[in-house]
Amino acid sequence: MQSIAIPGTVDVDPGWNITSLFKRRLDQDADQVVIERQQADGSWQPVSARQFHQEVTQVAKGLIALGVSLNDRIAIMSRTSYEWTLLDYAIWTAGAISVPIYETSSVEQVNWICSDAGVTGAFAETAAHALVLEAVRGELPGLKQIWQIGQGAIDALKEVGQRIKDATVEERRAAPTGENLATIIYTSGTTGRPKGTELTHGHFVRLTDNTQFDHTELSVRSVIAQDGCRTLLFLPLAHVFARFIQVVAISSKTVIGHCPDVKNLVPALGSFKPTFLLGVPRVLEKVYNAAEQKAGSGLKLKIFRWSAKVAIVYSRALDTKRGPSGVLKLQHRVADKLVYSSIREAMGGQTKYAVSGGAALGERLGHFYRGIGLMVLEGYGLTETTAPITVNRPVRQKISSVGLPFPGCEAKIADDGEILLRGINVFDRYHNNPDATAEALRGGWFHTGDMGYLDDDGYLFITGRKKELIVTAGGKNVAPAVLEDRLRGHPLVSQVVVVGDGKPFIGALITLDAEMLPGWLANHGHPPMGVAEARDYPPVLASLERGVARANEAVSRAESIRKFAIVDEDFTELNGFLTPSLKVKRDKVLAAYADKIDKLYASPEPGAPAR
Repeated sequence: MQSIAIPGTVDVDPGWNITSLFKRRLDQDADQVVIERQQADGSWQPVSARQFHQEVTQVAKGLIALGVSLNDRIAIMSRTSYEWTLLDYAIWTAGAISVPIYETSSVEQVNWICSDAGVTGAFAETAAHALVLEAVRGELPGLKQIWQIGQGAIDALKEVGQRIKDATVEERRAAPTGENLATIIYTSGTTGRPKGTELTHGHFVRLTDNTQFDHTELSVRSVIAQDGCRTLLFLPLAHVFARFIQVVAISSKTVIGHCPDVKNLVPALGSFKPTFLLGVPRVLEKVYNAAEQKAGSGLKLKIFRWSAKVAIVYSRALDTKRGPSGVLKLQHRVADKLVYSSIREAMGGQTKYAVSGGAALGERLGHFYRGIGLMVLEGYGLTETTAPITVNRPVRQKISSVGLPFPGCEAKIADDGEILLRGINVFDRYHNNPDATAEALRGGWFHTGDMGYLDDDGYLFITGRKKELIVTAGGKNVAPAVLEDRLRGHPLVSQVVVVGDGKPFIGALITLDAEMLPGWLANHGHPPMGVAEARDYPPVLASLERGVARANEAVSRAESIRKFAIVDEDFTELNGFLTPSLKVKRDKVLAAYADKIDKLYASPEPGAPAR
């Protein structure tokens, strides 16, 4: 199959904006809980639609009183929090445009975003964030105001806005239509300067309503948009994925909570008890590895591994006409009591779904999670598509795929294998960048730069990035993502970059997971040591060699990893090797470790791991 289109199910009023969606919910039931806000003691305080509306209006009045005009660009530099959502809606209610900035962004990145977007005001969560914004203020004459959330900025806005009439703020709220800009989101940028993606109110409104009011068998409304749905946001709201879910939740009957610090995620999950989560494969990989590590060694470890195998076999059997056998069902019930129930409890006890994107989870883990009672709905989308454009459905799931298009969306595979997209949520232009826009939008289709294929049922599979395709000296085309995704599931591995462009064979750079290393060593009867020592420790190398062998099972011998090297430090946002959305900056890694890559190929014959 070369293309697939899913018809839209809802006609949307072109005059509506994002706040219109919330107003509809407010008018239907003002006392319904919209958000639960965590208190200092860990408890959750319910916030009704009426209460949220009142606070949004108060803050919007403050913005108007301080001179924020229609279509002004207002930045938010903060962790994911209740305040982030409040400010986002207050900015829209004031008729302005919000510009998210990752809270980890550097001075240079902040300067570029504020300058390119024409930011006139900015919210900073902490004093450190405010210092970054103040550092660029001198070069940005348009940046007139910086508000520090942690220093009472929200209360101050409420106070100054008291003189603004309700009619004035309502006029501002209703002013933007579907064609007007809602936000400019800057891509996290694996190469070069981030591009500002212009997303309109219409992009969000059309996708949101076609998500929550789709009543066909392909609907995901039962997962994310109906009474009883709850989700705890911990991914950055500066990223389009969490931002879209925020809009869906505020517009539907879903209740959301916020977890600003992932270090507190486990206790927050336990007390909030979400029914679905947003995640990226790395988070789900770590959950599995942590559970295995917690099992320790000996009999407990054997029970965990037996249970994991039962979950995978059970899930695979669900896809057969016969289904799981009686014996398998019995084994599954035993494993549930011994292992699965405790994993589900660690995720809040009520979590039935995880919506995952950003990279491939892998077939094995996909079946493991479904087998323990947590269905991972893998999807695909980009900033340019207002987040998701394809996703697996609860009743139409195909593990390892990224599913079928959303209503009103289309996918097509170009002759060279590139994925092309169009639909109700696809952007119209990059901000101030006509050349990049012309390159991305050609012939009515968005050229994603991703490679993939559609199977006979129309499910989309991602095979890698077009620009990351490796061509070996022997002329073999290798998509590194397949190997990287599989190897990253090893408990000792944090990050992987596959190399070999123009070389005689495929190699890999590997970073060790410093968090998992101590437990792995203890469980396998080895003395404690740091990453530097573990890089040369034979049992660690032997385990990694077995992991590489398992990853290689997914590809031909010509595409397989023949040598690997362990690099000195992990790839992080702090050292500049990861984007805020946790994508590896491949070009930077290749440049920084050019010497180590050369050593991989110092001998033409693949052999032991290079160190």
